[in-house]
Amino acid sequence: MPTSPIQEWLDDFCDDSPEVTGGVVALGESDDSAPHVVAVVDANAARPEDLVTAAAESVRKRSPVLLGPEQSEADGEPTPAVASVPLRMGEKAVGAIALELHQDSSESPQSALAGLEQVADKFATALLIEADQRSTADAARVLQVQATLLTHENFLEAATALATELANVLRLDHVAIGFRDGAYSRVEAVSNFADFEEDAQVFRITSIAMDEAIEQGASVAYPGIPDDRPRINVAQAQLAKRHSCVVCSIPIVDRGHAIGAVTIERAGETPFSMQEVAEYEQIMCIVGPVLGLKRESERPWQWRLKKSFLRVAERFLGPGHVFAKSSAIASILFLAAGFFVSADYRVGAPARLEGAVQRALVAPADGYLEHAHVRPGDQVSAGQVLVELAREDLELEHRKWQSELAQHENAAPAALARGDRSEFVISQALADEARAKLGLVEEQMARANVRSPFDGVVIIGDLSQSLGAPVRRGDMLVTVAPVNEFRLILEVDERDIADITIGQTGDLALGAIPGRNFEFDVTRISPVAAARDGRNFFEVECELDESLVSMRPGLHGVARISVDQRPLVWVLTHRLIDWMRIATWSVGI
Repeated sequence: MPTSPIQEWLDDFCDDSPEVTGGVVALGESDDSAPHVVAVVDANAARPEDLVTAAAESVRKRSPVLLGPEQSEADGEPTPAVASVPLRMGEKAVGAIALELHQDSSESPQSALAGLEQVADKFATALLIEADQRSTADAARVLQVQATLLTHENFLEAATALATELANVLRLDHVAIGFRDGAYSRVEAVSNFADFEEDAQVFRITSIAMDEAIEQGASVAYPGIPDDRPRINVAQAQLAKRHSCVVCSIPIVDRGHAIGAVTIERAGETPFSMQEVAEYEQIMCIVGPVLGLKRESERPWQWRLKKSFLRVAERFLGPGHVFAKSSAIASILFLAAGFFVSADYRVGAPARLEGAVQRALVAPADGYLEHAHVRPGDQVSAGQVLVELAREDLELEHRKWQSELAQHENAAPAALARGDRSEFVISQALADEARAKLGLVEEQMARANVRSPFDGVVIIGDLSQSLGAPVRRGDMLVTVAPVNEFRLILEVDERDIADITIGQTGDLALGAIPGRNFEFDVTRISPVAAARDGRNFFEVECELDESLVSMRPGLHGVARISVDQRPLVWVLTHRLIDWMRIATWSVGI
């Protein structure tokens, strides 16, 4: 155990008392807590564990405890007597002194106990005086460090002076002070160095060591602090191995938040004790916020303004709403700047592609579907048969009129041979009628095959599931549009139609081709509004500057028409303002 004033006193006392074979001094935080041994002499003690037990019992009872030789035996021999008395500071028992008496001592255990009580009173008084002196020395040391910090107005000078003073006062080899910037720490000053390279490898490791302490919210050391909970100290270990020393990083806390850290180094392998770390933490709790305040005073005014807003938000909304409040403040500043910044005002609208010409092919006469040779999406050529209607009825009628035509043609020569001129004229007229009817039926039979009027693609008309169904004359069968010849139709909302004029340009993004935009020109604006899905809109016809083979009529997307340059704040808020105007007017305000 390391030499301490208490250990030295116990060693001297046991050497000067021949009747004492061993002893312990145990101290505790209070009379209710279990004391821990701070000094021990057990070279000649028979049962040193009895000394600790007697000391704990004395603290618990707040009275002397005597374990006589008659109370226990080991191997048939009497056990030496143990005397223990509490150490009192006022009304509290903060520890105890336990001594083992020699078996051959001429002094009785009772008289030894009485003498030990007098020694304990003097020892407790000495401890109290030493504690006061230590407290006074600690206060003087803190004031000395704080005075060094306050004598410098510049932050970097003050930080460097503080690091150097800490190294001298605390007898450390190296002290580095860093503060958090964003998500990482940065070394701001080191002891005995006015200028240093922040990007040096050693300072990068030091910054990571500081982050370890800040992230865990506690002091972190390598080797670990005795009697402290295990903590992550990877960077501390790396720094310690690099400099062959022990390392400890202490967070700098201001208003409940860790704003930085101090990394200290000491040569040797003896780890920092819990008392030493507590002393370092006490000093940084006092001087750390003062150094942070100096740093804030030298930051740019924009940073200080933002910090002030965040503090106000934290005060009124709580820590959980700080980021939301800062976002609102940034939005206000952005809107304020928007009055002086212009932006492109664009009107967005749903868009669809249509063929430049869409030819609807209808049923030429009443009949039934017999064959459908195409489906939507099929490319067709001019004259290709697309749909066939049943021709059985037409063929019957065709034979009928053929028969009548032959009958009347045969009747006319017979009437002429008889000299019956009236019958001859009637037969010729009936033959002409049959001939006309026959031509009409033949035309209908030819039109029963619906053909494509030009090269294109079928966009409407899937009749493959309707074969045999009756159709009436004029019913639409299929719709054909040219290939790679399109017109673009935009559905511009009625709120924006006033800003659209012929000749404006824009960009189109199709859902089928999202990775590419297509430019277009506005060519026509429909003067009549249409209503669909609860919205009123005007159809605006546009012409694409280019087309792709992969395009098909019926594709949908989103188009944006470029109008002009307007203030950014107007572009962002005009819809909301217009809605508020309508809402206000509608309620009669």
